[in-house]
Amino acid sequence: MPKAIVERFRHLPDDEQSRIIEMAWEDRTPFEAIETLFGLAEPDVIEVMRNQLKPASFRLWRKRVTGRATKHTSLRSTDVIRGYCPTQYKR
Repeated sequence: MPKAIVERFRHLPDDEQSRIIEMAWEDRTPFEAIETLFGLAEPDVIEVMRNQLKPASFRLWRKRVTGRATKHTSLRSTDVIRGYCPTQYKR
């Protein structure tokens, strides 16, 4: 099954592939947002990241997102109502 997920990911346009990886790296973007936008659940995103990143980068990413409350809507504080920091996208 994971192979099918990676194949489906590879058939997405480059900009969507890039956006999924970017969203996965963002601390405040929950996995549920990726699932809503692209149809990839958390295990799917993990498989994509495992396939797309170098092994050391994947381990760093897993360590970073494992248990992070902001990556899971159900663990977030109800005070968090946005997916990014207000200073993240300065013009």
